[in-house]
Amino acid sequence: MTIRHLSQIELAARWNISPRTLERWRGTGEGSTFIKLGGRVVYRLEDVEAHELKRLEEARALMAQNRMTSGAVAEIGHGQ
Repeated sequence: MTIRHLSQIELAARWNISPRTLERWRGTGEGSTFIKLGGRVVYRLEDVEAHELKRLEEARALMAQNRMTSGAVAEIGHGQ
């Protein structure tokens, strides 16, 4: 099995963000897992995809929570 790696530039293009944002995220522990190889930073594609899936699941859960909250508020307001 071949492991595909993305450079910082490739990942920044994939996510449409600045490479500097990835640098900042590495310092704060945000973003995808990275590997430092001889001073070069790379991201395994499987780690990037896992991070994207996690963020998607978090966004879906937040949207569902917001729907439930706004629905409860609407029901309370509607009965008055």
